[in-house]
Amino acid sequence: MAGETWAALTSLGGVALGGGLSYLVQRTTQQTAARLEKFKQERAENAARRGERLALLERFVTVAAEAERQAFDRPAQWVEGDEWHAPTQAVMKRFWVEERMIRVLFPDYVHQAARAYFLVLNGAVWEGLPEGRTVADVIEEPHLRFLDAARAAL
Repeated sequence: MAGETWAALTSLGGVALGGGLSYLVQRTTQQTAARLEKFKQERAENAARRGERLALLERFVTVAAEAERQAFDRPAQWVEGDEWHAPTQAVMKRFWVEERMIRVLFPDYVHQAARAYFLVLNGAVWEGLPEGRTVADVIEEPHLRFLDAARAAL
């Protein structure tokens, strides 16, 4: 009788040990699969966010180039509603919107650089430049700082 009890207990112990090990393997596999899935999702989200940022940068740079053109073409004297003012107003509104979107999608240091660039260019467009300064002189440094900050954020 003691032999049969011992065999039954050994068998029961083997089943419990096998079940426990099976549980641990399944749990570990599930956790690994969950971590892998989370990593894949984060990677996909990062790729999507990077795509959004690149598209925004392209729009910002495009409208900034249009704003620069308006600054270069700025007449010495202009009045609201003249031939230069209407398209310039539209470009500067788009430029302002894109600058605000930089704030939404990029870190603060990129927005600060974009804002500085916007303010310098906005001043050149609407207020003109001091005697002896050109648009290129005034915007070059903030423009490069913005591009460097944007590249670092990507």
